[in-house]
Amino acid sequence: MRKKAFLIAGLLVALLLAGVVSNFASGSPDGLDYAAREGCTFNADDEITGGACMAQREGEHQLGDSPLADYAIAGIDNEFLATGLSGVAGVLITFAIGGGLFWLLRRRDRASS
Repeated sequence: MRKKAFLIAGLLVALLLAGVVSNFASGSPDGLDYAAREGCTFNADDEITGGACMAQREGEHQLGDSPLADYAIAGIDNEFLATGLSGVAGVLITFAIGGGLFWLLRRRDRASS
């Protein structure tokens, strides 16, 4: 029973963090984005105007039109809600996949012994 309570509490904390706190994450580029933009010059709209950097060759991602692209759910106009729901969906998908894998591995171990 303690394991189940621990898992439920962990899931609730993860859902809270993903649904609420994720909206306050930094909008600044992460390390990879920063390194890719190193050497370029930018205008006031943050568009590349010159220099030589990897970011000049970037293109659209193949899944850029997917429902959870850009850390938000497509079709929801409220940015706070779209980001929060995207985080909650990510946690639930990750929990379902991880839980399913653990369930399969545990079942396989019981069958082999």
